[in-house]
Amino acid sequence: MQVDKITLQDIGLFDNEEHTGLASHLNFCKSNGGKAQLDIYLHNPLGSLKNIADRQQALTIFINHIEFVDAMKITNGTCLVIEKFFETSFKSIPIQISLPGAYWYLFWNKADYSLIKYSVEHLVIFVQNLKEWVKLFEKENENPVIEKLVQRIKKLIEHNELDGLNDYHGITNPQEILSLGYFFLYKYKHQTRELLDHFYELDALYSLSKAHTNYQFTFPHWVNDTKPYLSVENATHPLVNNAIGNTLSLSPLQNFLFLTGANMAGKSTFIKTIGIVVYLSHIGMGAPAKNISLTVMDGLITNLNVADNIVKGESYFFNEVQRIKNTVLKINDGKKNCVLIDELFKGTNILDAMKCSVKVIEGLQKISSSIFILSTHLYEISDQIAQYQNIQFSYFETEVIEKNLHFKYQLTKGVSQDRIGYIILEREGVVDLLDNI
Repeated sequence: MQVDKITLQDIGLFDNEEHTGLASHLNFCKSNGGKAQLDIYLHNPLGSLKNIADRQQALTIFINHIEFVDAMKITNGTCLVIEKFFETSFKSIPIQISLPGAYWYLFWNKADYSLIKYSVEHLVIFVQNLKEWVKLFEKENENPVIEKLVQRIKKLIEHNELDGLNDYHGITNPQEILSLGYFFLYKYKHQTRELLDHFYELDALYSLSKAHTNYQFTFPHWVNDTKPYLSVENATHPLVNNAIGNTLSLSPLQNFLFLTGANMAGKSTFIKTIGIVVYLSHIGMGAPAKNISLTVMDGLITNLNVADNIVKGESYFFNEVQRIKNTVLKINDGKKNCVLIDELFKGTNILDAMKCSVKVIEGLQKISSSIFILSTHLYEISDQIAQYQNIQFSYFETEVIEKNLHFKYQLTKGVSQDRIGYIILEREGVVDLLDNI
């Protein structure tokens, strides 16, 4: 599935200067390398049903063994010690070292010996844990993701000099320590680095599984169809506390949602929620909704947070137009796209915005190969587009009780008539301030 940087920013996936992104909340990795691999997964949504299904199954296997992976003793400290071990220059260790020679090395090279001993202890823990992981996960040989990872790790740890490591529970003999140090440093460095890379992949898959469990995500059901389809029940934004779930269905017969509601009523959060559901589903993990059904999308395109560009002399409205233009160019190819547009044409006057919005909606609704959610505060244009059978109308209601606003955050069929701007102006005392000038 194709996405661009603007879409990733719009749905709030990664950190920026203003807030912590969703990716940071999905990070349960034990290592920095695992986090780097997790970022690769999250930057690259999958585009084929087979690859998505394979990763979903792999994560399900991890979830079934989550307590085992939780208990693995490989930590970020373990990985950092191993990486530093290979980058440090030690006093050369002899190929064959006797017990007296080992004590001689310890006496004359105390700092080197201490670091070698500390590193070897972590290397033993690292190999032992990977052996235990392979022993458990090699039974899951029907999943290509797991099988490939198992075979790569197994090939590297099936080494005769590693056979006895299972018996090591704390090495104190300096001869054994230096012999293992020599082995890892001079004969097994490349293989150990490969094992680290494989562990980072394992760690990233564990993180996705842990996030799925922690946030009670749901794996989607995939609809194999040439036309786009999306259905979600109880969809919630994973970073909103006590979020109210909403249900939505977009199908070939009704592929366009016209969304209205007052400011702060929940439109933007809902649109971002749908973007997150679609995006995480294409990562191959679960998403924050129940009973998710969708087709594999070719692209996720958003128009949520437009800004002006002072340096280039481009206005807010101009950038809105450019984003819409680029959207039309991308989706007019018969491929399946999910298009999310929030508060269209805020950068011009109301009459102009209404005319532009109607034109855009009338054009976009012709494209049956994509699904659309478009929010607007211009409820007046609903009458002009009501003739199109593929457009459905929903809104978020705001109740006003004695000038206090009560947001229900519940998607309701119809078009909003709420106007709360002046009420907020009064409630915040701005009207009184102006009257008293």
